[in-house]
Amino acid sequence: MEIDWLTHEVMWFLIGLVLLVTELALPSFILIFFGIGAWVTALTIWFTDVGIETQLIVFILTSLISLIIFRNRFLNLFDKQNAHFTDDVDSDFIGKVATTIEPVNSVSGKVLFNGTQWKAISDENIKSDQKVEVISKDNITLKIKSF
Repeated sequence: MEIDWLTHEVMWFLIGLVLLVTELALPSFILIFFGIGAWVTALTIWFTDVGIETQLIVFILTSLISLIIFRNRFLNLFDKQNAHFTDDVDSDFIGKVATTIEPVNSVSGKVLFNGTQWKAISDENIKSDQKVEVISKDNITLKIKSF
């Protein structure tokens, strides 16, 4: 039994699709360009009759050229968007009031902020059950100071 629809261009399209879906699972921001290279190769085969050597050359050149030209531009674009998002999230913490649930010092401690326990540090020693102000946030640790 022969499968007529499984042509070279369909195979390259499917390879590109697998690479793009894999990029979603492993956000390395590299596989997307090889997926694009596979799709360009599929389009090339669709419009011209080229051999496997030419297909591989088109795939490799298209993938590498798009990777070299566009990867840093897209990474910079996403970094700027993420920086804006991070600033917005941090502003939801800074200047707000929390309550210590265990003593806090420069190494360890815990506070209750918006109904959630957070790791906390402070330049001063703060007793348990004190109202404090959040002055910065570093991942899951809040830096606090007493009023």
